[in-house]
Amino acid sequence: MARFGLLFLLAAALGSVAASPVDEQQLLGNPSSLTPGKEWDWTDCGTDSHIVRINSIAVSPDPPQRGQDLTITVEGTASEDVEDGAYADVTVKVGVIKILQKEFDVCEEAEKANASIQCPVTKGLHKVVQSVTLPKEIPPAQFKVNVRGYTTDDDDMVCLDLMMDFRPKRGSFLSW
Repeated sequence: MARFGLLFLLAAALGSVAASPVDEQQLLGNPSSLTPGKEWDWTDCGTDSHIVRINSIAVSPDPPQRGQDLTITVEGTASEDVEDGAYADVTVKVGVIKILQKEFDVCEEAEKANASIQCPVTKGLHKVVQSVTLPKEIPPAQFKVNVRGYTTDDDDMVCLDLMMDFRPKRGSFLSW
């Protein structure tokens, strides 16, 4: 899958988040599910039926910062070729509130972004490095991004869960 459904989807999700108003009351009582001290994390939630498995994700700067360029490095393995027509369903939530749910044509988005991997993606190990600018208007909240990718035949392609926490840290005053 071009950029394994993460890079452009992450950029699109965070860009959409920045444009969405978030009421502070929605954030109350939202316990953090990140490991203490981590401001972002990811999980490959795929099974043996998924043809793309994410091996690693690294970001720079770490942690991501509002209004700065974010370089994302993704390594993954495709157990089969990924053909034109593959798609991904992306959901972004703040707490239990869904702020974005959208279906993306994976190959079309890769082409628009001039990604280093284009469809068809061949079977094997792939590494992609992509930079995006995070909007400075990203609200101070913890975002959960769920990516579920499918082949043209609607078979499982990739499953990825991301979490990013843009809330002010203890000891900082109005850091956003």
